[in-house]
Parts: sequence; C-alpha cells; structure tokens
Amino acid sequence: MSLHPSLKTAGATGEKRNVLKRYERVDILRADGRYKDGQRVWGLPKTKSVP
Repeated sequence: MSLHPSLKTAGATGEKRNVLKRYERVDILRADGRYKDGQRVWGLPKTKSVP
C-alpha cells in the first residue's frame, strides 16, 4: 500500500510557514528591539516570518 502524497513529510520542513510559535515571535521582536525581557508574552504585535 502506498502513502498518499499529502502525508509525505520529506521536504516539507523547507517550506515557509505563515504562523510562528510564540518564542519565534519573541526572538524576532527582540532582534528588532521591540521586546524587552520581563514584558508580557500575551498580546504580542504581529510579525512577518523570516525565510
């Protein structure tokens, strides 16, 4: 039995994701100087994902 093409994971990790995890957003904001340690992590401003 073969695997359906939509279920294959090989090469899928190289694709650009349009949703970031909270820690990824904090890293981007910290690099831009828009987040400082001790600030709350809820209600973060939107960011663009880095390729």
